[in-house]
Amino acid sequence: MVYPRVQSVTPLPGKRLRVTFSSGVSKVYDCAPLLKSEPFAPLKNDAFFARVRPAQGGYGVVWNDEVDLSESELWLHGKPERTVSRRPRSAAHKSPGRTTARRHHASVSS
Repeated sequence: MVYPRVQSVTPLPGKRLRVTFSSGVSKVYDCAPLLKSEPFAPLKNDAFFARVRPAQGGYGVVWNDEVDLSESELWLHGKPERTVSRRPRSAAHKSPGRTTARRHHASVSS
């Protein structure tokens, strides 16, 4: 199977990576489980972890010549990034009575 190539990568808190693929899909990959394995021990260092970059040709991500992850690993085991909808919730905006009820409930609870 052919996997989308890595277009960009951003280190995130908690030893996670946000990886954007050539398909436009972004996934979050958790590197924390890798830290138990000796080849990935350098990733424990925050400064080293932050140096991640896409591999040449987008075939994964690299930190140096010895520590890398393939695009297939990132694609298969990364979690799709949640997208925040910019559309308002339909129930809250379509039903003024419901909005009023929530305000009333909030003022009763206070």
